[in-house]
Amino acid sequence: MREMTALLIIFAKEPRPGQVKTRLSPPLSPEEAAQLYHSFLLDILEEMARVPEVRLAVAFSPLGAQVWFRGLAPPGADLFPQEGADLGERMARAFAQGFAAGFGPVLLRGSDVPDLPAAVVSEAREVLAAGRAQVVLGPATDGGYHLVGLAEPQPRLFQGPAWSSSTVLTDTVSLARQLGLRVHLLPPWPDIDTYENLQAFHNQSRPAPQPGWRSHEQARRLLGRLATNES
Repeated sequence: MREMTALLIIFAKEPRPGQVKTRLSPPLSPEEAAQLYHSFLLDILEEMARVPEVRLAVAFSPLGAQVWFRGLAPPGADLFPQEGADLGERMARAFAQGFAAGFGPVLLRGSDVPDLPAAVVSEAREVLAAGRAQVVLGPATDGGYHLVGLAEPQPRLFQGPAWSSSTVLTDTVSLARQLGLRVHLLPPWPDIDTYENLQAFHNQSRPAPQPGWRSHEQARRLLGRLATNES
């Protein structure tokens, strides 16, 4: 039996001012928040290209962003639009598309964590491929998760949680266990949604070529500008 190739899907938005990282504005301007998110995407795509034994894909939003992402994504990455009424439906459809294309396991990660190392994603793939779990989740510090991986389609897993709430992770783990699924939790990783998150990220050293180095440089520049304006 031929071993299937794992698929890693990155959920991403085109960095349009006023459409991304809106909780950072103010104090950042919408244009600055978009610049920061652009750095997130560059860092994520660079680091995820280092994950071994996976095919890379970008599930993009909005619908007209394919040309923009084609210029950003590495050669050979698959591109397809996010489809669905809410986050749960969009994720369920992305998983369904990946499995229908013959991939497995399928991993999906968000774009709020620019410094997540390739090793963490590789752990997720290995756990699923080895049959040690059917669901892998990467806890985020806001109560959600930055990554979810499945060994096989589980559409019901995305029908219960209240999205964008502080109980998404616990709701998902509880639902998985109700469905009789074995769950593996990855190391927690902080996402960057608020100004306080950005300050905490800035306070950690991320020199190149460490994961997230561009985002750290951008954060340093933006926070430096804010400090200068306040003085």
